[in-house]
Amino acid sequence: MDPVDRGPEMFARFAYAPNALGYCGPPLGATLRDGSVDEVRGAATQFSGAWPYLQVLAKMTGITDPLDYRLVESYWLGGGIGHALDRDEFVAELLAIIGPKAGRYWGHLTADLACEAAANHCFHVFGVYPWSRLLSRGLGEQPLNVLDNCRITWGTVVSRNGDELEVSCRRLVWDGHTLRLSEPSTRRLDVWVDGYSALPDVTVGEDVAIHWDRLCGRLQPEQIRALDDSTTRQLHVTNQRLERPVSPSA
Repeated sequence: MDPVDRGPEMFARFAYAPNALGYCGPPLGATLRDGSVDEVRGAATQFSGAWPYLQVLAKMTGITDPLDYRLVESYWLGGGIGHALDRDEFVAELLAIIGPKAGRYWGHLTADLACEAAANHCFHVFGVYPWSRLLSRGLGEQPLNVLDNCRITWGTVVSRNGDELEVSCRRLVWDGHTLRLSEPSTRRLDVWVDGYSALPDVTVGEDVAIHWDRLCGRLQPEQIRALDDSTTRQLHVTNQRLERPVSPSA
């Protein structure tokens, strides 16, 4: 694969599941799974969540292409080139883009987010999206399920029977006060969903990324470390916020 195409290809694989389920981005049909690189590039600009991060990452790192693989990898997994960016500056740049588009459920989008901020998807899930703020408001399991499915999960394939997998991974747990990751347990996943598979040849022993119950890529050890570190950090700062008294506007 041409190195220039690696970023759009990774973006498409990780964004496909939430887009196909109607959670993220405009209705794109099969564009992310079957489209050309140019079509994926055009589609990526329509994601009101991910695209502003990539724009800010590009601006703050001096990398011209927001879909440069280094930026896309850093956004989805944490770590990498976005890890050392100044949080106050990052939040200011991000809010300048997403703030004017936010509705009444997004009153928490202020400079106070800098203490939680990171230039990655995990921050977006736990810090920017409102779901972590709804955990204790009598909405049942929905907030926890959204948080767990929307974050990027890592796991190891422990069995494959035809097109059915068992993956050992950690789930998100909420005890009424604190978010944490569970001990590893097996989770059943399909290799193919709606005629598409990001990893049709996945085998036992491989480490994989999961987004909204779908496989979205293989992971190298350093990528798992980055994802583990970014998730652990985000849960820590989110729990610090959840321990504080809730203000009427939160």
